[in-house]
Amino acid sequence: MAHHLHAKKAIRQSEKRRRRNQADKSRMKSSIKAFISAETPEKKLKALKNAHSMIDRAARKNVIHDNNAARKKSQLAHAYAKFVKSGS
Repeated sequence: MAHHLHAKKAIRQSEKRRRRNQADKSRMKSSIKAFISAETPEKKLKALKNAHSMIDRAARKNVIHDNNAARKKSQLAHAYAKFVKSGS
């Protein structure tokens, strides 16, 4: 347990940041799941754009690394292209 005021403040700040990061990461994951569960090409495209936006936002806020964001976006784009090509 922290005894100094500055240490207690640092704990409060880190907890606040952790919760904010957790919410951003959860929002990003939910948008990816929405993309995966979309049935039609139109809905999937809309979900893809939303997922890309959420991934970019998480990367901009340093919740995830830039390369991780690029990889996720690439994988989603590949999945969308495969979905459209299969005609499902």
